[in-house]
Amino acid sequence: MVVTAMAWLLVPGIVLCMLGAGLGASDLEDVLPPAPHNCPNKCICAADVLSCAGHGLEDVPALPATAAELDLSHNALQRLHPGWLAPFSRLHALRLGYNKLYVLGHGVFTNASGLRTLDLSSNMLRILHTHDLDGLWGLERLLLFNNRLVHLDLDAFQGLSTLSHLYLGYNELASFSFNHLHGLGTTHLRTLDLSSNWLGHVSISGLAALPAFLKNGLYLHNNPLPCDCRLYHLLQRWHQRGLSALRDFAREYTCLAFKVSESRVRFFEHSRVFENCSAAAALGLELPEQQLDTQVGQSLRLYCNTSVPAARVAWVSPKNELLVPPGSQDGSIAVLADGSLAIRRVQEQHAGIFVCLATGPRLHHNQTLEFNVSVHKPRPEPEAFNTGFTTLLGCIVGLVLVLVYLFAPPCRGCCHCCRRACRNRCWPRAPSPLQELSAQSSVLSTTPPDAPSRKASVHKHVVFLEPGKKGLNGRVQLAVAEDFDLYNPVELQVKAGSESASSTGSEGLVMT
Repeated sequence: MVVTAMAWLLVPGIVLCMLGAGLGASDLEDVLPPAPHNCPNKCICAADVLSCAGHGLEDVPALPATAAELDLSHNALQRLHPGWLAPFSRLHALRLGYNKLYVLGHGVFTNASGLRTLDLSSNMLRILHTHDLDGLWGLERLLLFNNRLVHLDLDAFQGLSTLSHLYLGYNELASFSFNHLHGLGTTHLRTLDLSSNWLGHVSISGLAALPAFLKNGLYLHNNPLPCDCRLYHLLQRWHQRGLSALRDFAREYTCLAFKVSESRVRFFEHSRVFENCSAAAALGLELPEQQLDTQVGQSLRLYCNTSVPAARVAWVSPKNELLVPPGSQDGSIAVLADGSLAIRRVQEQHAGIFVCLATGPRLHHNQTLEFNVSVHKPRPEPEAFNTGFTTLLGCIVGLVLVLVYLFAPPCRGCCHCCRRACRNRCWPRAPSPLQELSAQSSVLSTTPPDAPSRKASVHKHVVFLEPGKKGLNGRVQLAVAEDFDLYNPVELQVKAGSESASSTGSEGLVMT
């Protein structure tokens, strides 16, 4: 049995030897599975991140195919071979900045549909051809600043429908087509950097037709633009609206007053250059956004009315979300079949600028419409005033007061009439002759007011109320006549003193 087992072990070895004798080394590589590549000597591999930056590489070495981020910047790469990214199925970020690339070529980015960020900055690229970027269907950020670009083909960015940030600053571009952005769609584009180029002319109508969110991220500063009245009014309006590109680089927006570089002035600081620009030059540059006011909880419908029927309509929300049928991700906004936008219940998050993007073969260029939606909270309704309840309450209170007046009249002088807690009500006696004195009587007194006071007898009685003298502030003073009998009145002489001169004018004798 031992011999049999050893024989079975020798059989595979003999077969392998025979195969090795009949096949070459290259043939063995095809039969046996390839061994995985190790990390190159001059590179740093950390999980799915691979960095080979700053080693003077003139060609791309063999790299592990597991890399998701590849950094080949700060080397001496002059050319890339077609299909070289095919093994990197997981690659989403590629950095090739600070090399010596002077041309890209067709097929360089084949099988790179998963790439999201491509950095080609600080190279020596001169021309960007139509098919140089084929294969980058999922690209979102493209960095081409600090090259030597002098020309872009009209379809240089054709197919980059998901691109959101394009950096072309610090190049030598003398013109740029804003009507179709060299084949680049404006649906997702948020940043377009054209600063520090040689742009001597731009299409004013093309600038005015750009969507609001792209105007906010369009950088045109540090270019030899002419001091054109229409361009000045357009940029001035953007500056007043507070667009980021104008607000952050206002001092670097310059223009040439004459066709020499020495005549460069700042747009927003040398108003004398534009003092002869009439306001008529700004008419029709861009359509003002429609102002819409609504309240929380109401419904809203926006229509994208273009000059001619559009083949495709898309919307952009104030949160920069692309809205296509059926609508937003949270379901609060719907895009209907006719291209209109509908919000069933408006909330505060829906406030801002909605942009309609219309495209079609009959449109001269992509048309955009802007709607500035203001959302207000509904005012609280005042509480209903219940007049029936208040009327009933008023009637009850009035009835109670009447009953109190009828059955519980005030008891004046109860203490004199009934000493035992007003058990018997004290009704007033018949008016005496003294109480029937006319209210127009003058000051009557049997004793001059300035006479020395004498001891009053026990028969003193209150005769009448004396009107207030000067200095008493309207207070009354009781006048008393001695030995005066209420039941046997006598004639009283009217006082003819100075104090009575201001009385109401009673003359002669007054019977009291």
